[in-house]
Amino acid sequence: MQRIVLLLLLVTTSHFSQSKTDLSYYLPQDVTYDSNIPTPKSIVGHEVGEWHITHDKLVQYMYALAKASDRITIEDRGKTFEDRPLLLLKITSLENHKNLDAIQAAHVQATETNTSDISERPIVVYQGFSIHGNEPSGSNAALVAAYYLAAAQGPKIDDLLKNAVILFDPSFNPDGLQRFAYWANTNRGMNLNADPNDREYSEVWPGGRTNHYWFDMNRDWLPVQLPESRARIETFHNWMPNILTDHHEMGTNASFFFQPGIPSRTHPLTPKMNQELTKGIAEYHAKAFDKIGSLYYSEESFDDFYYGKGSTFPDINGSIGILFEQASSRGHIQESDNGILTFPFTIRNQFTAVLSTLEAANGMRNTILEYQQDFFKNARNEAAKNGNKAIVFGDEKDAAKTYHLAEILNRHRIKFHDIKTDFSVNGKDYKKGYSYIVPKNQKNTRLINAMFEKRTTFQDSLFYDISAWTFPLAFNLDYAETTTANAGDEVKDLKPQNGGVASKSEYAYLFEWHEYYAPKLLNKILKKGLRAKVSMKTFKANGKSYDYGTILIPAKNQKISTSEIYTFLNDLAQDSHIKIDAVSTGLNDGIDLGSRNFRAVELPKIALLVGDGMTSYDAGEIWHLLDTRYDIIATKLDTKRFSRADLSRYNTIIMVNSSSGLNENNTKKLKSWIQNGGTLVAYRNALRWLNSKELMKIDFKKNDLTAKNITYEQRGDYRGAQVIGGAIFETKIDRSHPINFGYKNDKLPMFRNTTLFIKPDKNSYNNPIQYTKNPLLSGYISEENLDSLSLSIPLKIGGIGRGNIVAFTDNTNFRAFWYGTNRLLMNAIFFRDEM
Repeated sequence: MQRIVLLLLLVTTSHFSQSKTDLSYYLPQDVTYDSNIPTPKSIVGHEVGEWHITHDKLVQYMYALAKASDRITIEDRGKTFEDRPLLLLKITSLENHKNLDAIQAAHVQATETNTSDISERPIVVYQGFSIHGNEPSGSNAALVAAYYLAAAQGPKIDDLLKNAVILFDPSFNPDGLQRFAYWANTNRGMNLNADPNDREYSEVWPGGRTNHYWFDMNRDWLPVQLPESRARIETFHNWMPNILTDHHEMGTNASFFFQPGIPSRTHPLTPKMNQELTKGIAEYHAKAFDKIGSLYYSEESFDDFYYGKGSTFPDINGSIGILFEQASSRGHIQESDNGILTFPFTIRNQFTAVLSTLEAANGMRNTILEYQQDFFKNARNEAAKNGNKAIVFGDEKDAAKTYHLAEILNRHRIKFHDIKTDFSVNGKDYKKGYSYIVPKNQKNTRLINAMFEKRTTFQDSLFYDISAWTFPLAFNLDYAETTTANAGDEVKDLKPQNGGVASKSEYAYLFEWHEYYAPKLLNKILKKGLRAKVSMKTFKANGKSYDYGTILIPAKNQKISTSEIYTFLNDLAQDSHIKIDAVSTGLNDGIDLGSRNFRAVELPKIALLVGDGMTSYDAGEIWHLLDTRYDIIATKLDTKRFSRADLSRYNTIIMVNSSSGLNENNTKKLKSWIQNGGTLVAYRNALRWLNSKELMKIDFKKNDLTAKNITYEQRGDYRGAQVIGGAIFETKIDRSHPINFGYKNDKLPMFRNTTLFIKPDKNSYNNPIQYTKNPLLSGYISEENLDSLSLSIPLKIGGIGRGNIVAFTDNTNFRAFWYGTNRLLMNAIFFRDEM
């Protein structure tokens, strides 16, 4: 019997592996197709699903369609980090195309007024694919969908294109899609192998999910830190689509998911009607999947809480976001609990969801257009109740951080103003040029609330993603309620602060460490071969107070002349938007410039551990930070090469969250390097490894969580409630410690998504950062975990021989928008010897 079952399995596998699936497998037959429109195969050279489409061929086909069809225009909105185009197709009827600018203007204008004629107005649908590059069925389905929309003929398609403008984004993540297509195609045999153990289904590190710098781009819709995100957010706000779809994949043994997600996990700021409409659209999906016999489910998984995801961001912007999740073949064919799963099957399901969405959009057009109009009408009514209320945010010492938060508001079309004059609120000073005011009485008031609110109570205790993202806390900016009476002109042309050197000096130059780009400036000074020092104490020079961490550059005894130094520093200061002071004497009120309390700073030489065992997200965030913001080169040192690497080339090694650390021989090598003066900066679970290898003694708090009166069915929810998925907590800091140089306040908000709790040292000076007694600022944490977190420490600093270990329980560089704690890593790098 077993032989018969095995034979049947092999026959089934062979059938799927040898047959080629043509377009007829995907396309509905209730329309005819224009023979003048090129098929995907005629352009890319293979059938859809036969090979994984590479991004270059995907682009080639989209341009071919745009050339052949009067229903399609194409726009290149920019480039990825790897210089791949970010395409957008606009698909509608020829008559609509003739009037597209007016249609767009009328559609956006309808969000500004209380009444608008919707009888003739097309609905706008944004359809986007494969934001995770190794979830490729979406972008491969885009080939079929684009062909269908260009080539289908008949009353059904005519009616759709008359009533809809489709914004078609064939690849949200070109770099990741290309990387995964390479992997899947190079490991594909002529005879397809469905065995899950085959190399085809197990990508090498870091995989194709992420973009160039290894970011999960489906978390960047709200922070908008990446070029791909900026292109799609600009498109969103230019068009204000009514529906936005986001096509993903999930585990191979699943089926197909469409939203709504779990009802209790919807963000409270999302209107209930949004979820009701999502459920109404879901009925169209169910009908379509019933027709082709595909299994599916809804309302049992995922959520609509974090507004930084593609399926949730639209919900706070008057649109309806819809997540699709298809069980992944991860290659071309794979065994699953639901039988043999083929790549073409996954593509067909995604294509089916494309068509069911468009059918729903056409069928529910009036209702959905009315919903969007009502959303903004209600938002304006809510905003009007705020009167002249506003939010002020800023940092009197750091214009760059303030600028970058304002930049995000700008991208989301949120209006903000300069301040008239300097003023104070709750003991915090807001300085003109370093602060902005956001009036609450404006169209996007709900989005403002979503970005600025602190929320600590929740209907549910389980989250698919982070539970807090309060932007001024993430940026470590002062912020407060104020009124528009303090507001100056609305900012129309946002520009960063000017930098430069005040005057030429024959003695020395000084700049404080407060500004965000101070590390960029210092690195270039050291790279030039100039000597620089850091102040370990505060002082006054020329009547100005200078804080801990002030950088001193002597004008004499350098490799270049004083005139060359002035020109060089002035150019750097302008590039880094930092003001440098010239001083003519070393005699100060407090420490003098020749004091031993000015310590020499060494040029960083950094290795970032990457590869097997290291979390690619965390590594990518640090690579991106150093490379794109600070112009600091870090060698990406693969763990596979560690044993052969000459570590003497580096004075700093960074180990991100690690599942396995290093093997015994490499651990010994690392220990020896630290003993000889190196600094190891470690994050998250790497701390457990440090403790287990006795590189650093860490006294972890033990939290014994024992479930009581919990049923078997409830066990998952109980465990999930103990996860800290991502929340914000208050710490108190010792500003005199080098790890905290550049912070002006004695409190620092920190992001946390681990349950690593460290007991504080008995000596208070060894606890430069410590959680306060009641640390929760925003987000969810269980009572048990909050008790464990209270008065614990997120940082431990130790040493071996002449070297140091700087260990953080959590990621200080989270998703590129945690500007507020980037400085901690930079301090660990630049001031390692001063700790």
